[in-house]
Amino acid sequence: MAETKREIERKYEATERTAVPDLTGTGGVAAVRDEGVTELDAVYYDTPDLRLAADALTLRRRTGGADEGWHLKFPVAAGVRDEIGAPLTETLPDSLAGLLRSRTRHTRVVPVVRLRSSRDVRVLLDADGRPLAELSVDTVRADRLTGTGETAAWTEIEVELADGADETLLDAVGKRLGKAGIRPSAAPSKLARALAETGPPAPRRADGTGAPGSAGHAVLAYVREQADAVVALDPAVRRELPDAVHRMRVACRRLRSTFATYRTVLDRDVTDRLGEELKWLAGALGTARDEEVLTARLTARLDELPSALRLGRVRARLRARAVRRAEDARRTVLAALDSPRHLALLDALDALLADPPLRAAAAHDAPEVLARAVRKDFDRLAGRVEHALALDPGVRRDLALHAARKAAKRTRYAAEAAAPVLGKPAKRLAKRVKAVQSVLGEHQDSVVARAALREIAVQAHTAGETAFTWGLLYGREEADAAARERELPGVWERAAAPAVRAALGR
Repeated sequence: MAETKREIERKYEATERTAVPDLTGTGGVAAVRDEGVTELDAVYYDTPDLRLAADALTLRRRTGGADEGWHLKFPVAAGVRDEIGAPLTETLPDSLAGLLRSRTRHTRVVPVVRLRSSRDVRVLLDADGRPLAELSVDTVRADRLTGTGETAAWTEIEVELADGADETLLDAVGKRLGKAGIRPSAAPSKLARALAETGPPAPRRADGTGAPGSAGHAVLAYVREQADAVVALDPAVRRELPDAVHRMRVACRRLRSTFATYRTVLDRDVTDRLGEELKWLAGALGTARDEEVLTARLTARLDELPSALRLGRVRARLRARAVRRAEDARRTVLAALDSPRHLALLDALDALLADPPLRAAAAHDAPEVLARAVRKDFDRLAGRVEHALALDPGVRRDLALHAARKAAKRTRYAAEAAAPVLGKPAKRLAKRVKAVQSVLGEHQDSVVARAALREIAVQAHTAGETAFTWGLLYGREEADAAARERELPGVWERAAAPAVRAALGR
């Protein structure tokens, strides 16, 4: 069973003659306990073209020390990584292989570097004898296991924060080390240093980007950003990190939207097929995200009711429904991520970026092409909003407002993609359209909630329970939807102000 640990550390340059200063009294350190020297032997794995290293991921199999086993590290921020551990086995555990699949695809990981370290450990303790951090002086030998077979050797100091300790301790220790002439390491990790000093470097990704300043260059930069997000969020979804499903789904939608908006730049014969596959993936992710949103909404609605109006086993029924559907949604998501279809989609995105299917407009100046595309999407949104507002309240208007919401998303994404080129006018449009999207999203959430409430009420009635509370919530959702419909004209008026569109040119 894989375990996750948040690793917060700082690294410093050292030599065999470097003397670590006394840290007693530094940042709450009351004592320093010498733990002695441990011999560590770690083999680092990667694809032959070093895809993991390119994304600052490290995968190692370590023997020796208290934490021997497999370790996979994901970067979180500078000096912060999530370390996922698994027991020591001969082959890579499935739990870790799945987290690497979006990057490794059909390629097996192989040993690339062996690091043997003599680790001299000191534990920094507070006044109660609790660990605050671990300082180690590591004497390292690196052997390249692929290519040149070169070696490298160095000494470094590593200070890792203990669980629950205040990160300001690292600042205090770093300041004390600096006064002793010990400087921060330029390498983010031992593996990065080993790869840099034993060569050859990882091959650079060869992407087709279009000429700088062209529409093709601008659109492909945004496509690359979203495609990278889909790859990077795959393991986050598998780990069930907060908001990961939502963010991955949004990246899929942004890609689909970009392909649709900038069809004069990228050939539809290629992007339409990709768009359908992205729709499939977003749909699989949506089963989890939609249930998450619905459960949170209905739970909040129940919390708002006085206890006297919560009749029957309403919380238990809602909880049981949420658990059952969440489990089903989780299976759906994992089945999609583990499928050959998902890997084929990732390969297709790579192929598009390596050899983009550029059309004639891709060579034109970016501001002109992007502004025209954003205006076209905005005009499409305007038509849908005006059509919806002209309808009487009811099912037809609900459907029309949902269609307007989709158009709002597309317009917003188009403006966001164009913002690096068009600047403030595109950012302002994106902000105002986002407000429209939010109102329409709240309205659609109410539509979905009412359908769920009716279903739950029928189930409760069939089970011999009162459906009073579910009916009450249904009525409140109707009132909320009506309020959003009254709010929409004002929000839309701000987004549709002539000056907003005119700033994008004609």
